[in-house]
Amino acid sequence: MKQNSETPASDPPAPAVGAEKMSLDERRAAFSLAGIFSLRMLGLFMILPVFSLHAHEYLGHTPLLTGLAIGIYGLTQAIFQIPFGMLSDRIGRKKVIAAGLIVFAIGSVVAALADTIWGVIGGRAMQGLGAIAAAVLALTADLTREEQRTKAMAIIGVSIGLAFAVAMVLGPAITGTAMGLPGLFWLTAVLTLGGVAVLLFYVPDPVITRFHRDTEPVPAQFVRILGNPQLLRLDIGIMILHMIMTATFVSLPLVLRDQAGVAANNHWMVYLVVLSLSVVLMAPLVMFADRKNRLKHVFVGAVVLLVAAEAGMFRYQSGVVEIVLLMVLYFTAFNVLEASLPSLVSRIAPSDMKGTALGAYSTAQYFGAFIGGALGGWLHGRFDANAAFGFCALLGVVWFLMAAGMRNPPPLSTHLLKLGRVTDAQAEAAAASLRAVRGVAEAVVVAEDGVAYLKVDRRILDRDALRAISTASA
Repeated sequence: MKQNSETPASDPPAPAVGAEKMSLDERRAAFSLAGIFSLRMLGLFMILPVFSLHAHEYLGHTPLLTGLAIGIYGLTQAIFQIPFGMLSDRIGRKKVIAAGLIVFAIGSVVAALADTIWGVIGGRAMQGLGAIAAAVLALTADLTREEQRTKAMAIIGVSIGLAFAVAMVLGPAITGTAMGLPGLFWLTAVLTLGGVAVLLFYVPDPVITRFHRDTEPVPAQFVRILGNPQLLRLDIGIMILHMIMTATFVSLPLVLRDQAGVAANNHWMVYLVVLSLSVVLMAPLVMFADRKNRLKHVFVGAVVLLVAAEAGMFRYQSGVVEIVLLMVLYFTAFNVLEASLPSLVSRIAPSDMKGTALGAYSTAQYFGAFIGGALGGWLHGRFDANAAFGFCALLGVVWFLMAAGMRNPPPLSTHLLKLGRVTDAQAEAAAASLRAVRGVAEAVVVAEDGVAYLKVDRRILDRDALRAISTASA
């Protein structure tokens, strides 16, 4: 096997600091919170591939209001997710999460009972109002050790991706039965209440609730984060990606039915095939980007694929084969970008500002979903599906021009090191010692946290030196 040129061939792989497995309680917390998170995302996403097909069943519907119903959750989610996360610091994580889930369930019931488009819009807005993302991540941090937190967050990230894929298939499958669209909302409400039960009776209670700057935003840092051109480029990128997503799904289900001739009850089969193929195509691209440090190149290439898919939908709408191939192209690009963007944020953000950077990123993402739904609906109503797809292709071109100028970030990952209680002077000394360790590119020690926030190159990291510093500081 070829050796990495930066890693001496004589050095065997050393065990990571804190390389022991997650404890039973940590696994229980990670998987149960991932389940709660993914159930909520499932409820948000299931209407994406079906609502345009059924919007005519509601009084007062228009294409604009259809798009608003699809994307309105993004507005309330963007407004309330950070404040609710901060509230959880004060009154407790579980209280905020339980309240958010109950609000989400009430919103689902409102949408299920609605007979007007405004009723659905109100219900969807309430779903977004139950903004628990920040509180869930904070509770995950409370329940995991610093050394195991990356694994727990990865479990949650994978669950969200799976929820999106399942929603694309399950939404059309449910609405194609006698349950219809109201049944989808009722199912969402029931599943959400089940999530409340899991939260209260299965998720462990944290011994200590405290602030975690690797998962939670620090308001005083927002000016610096938003003033970072590299991070701002990524925030605009995720906003554009979700604008394109909601705008596309105002029109795509209608084109699939009316132009490609696929009956609505069979849409779930199309999404199953399309998503399966897109995952097969996406996986090697993501692995190549990570192993060869070609994240920028794969990222920019995925933006080009996204533009090609939208331009193709603008041009070809009459054949089922053409539409399905373009959908495969779209979902491959979407999956690559959705996986790459958080990694880019983590690599570029200062080590002690990761939570703030991800908070700004998530807010931009949800605003994008709202704006895209409204604009996609307006364009479809004012013109036609072509206008929505053309708009998305132009957005992608703008994004490409922005992304082409980004720097390929070094292959660094976030690493947290528990030091215990230290004084300011000890924190400065520990940070200086950590910066001298081979493989540590950045080190910030926050005395009040008792934690070192590091950016490391794991290929050449001297783990024994890290372990020695951690032991000496404890």
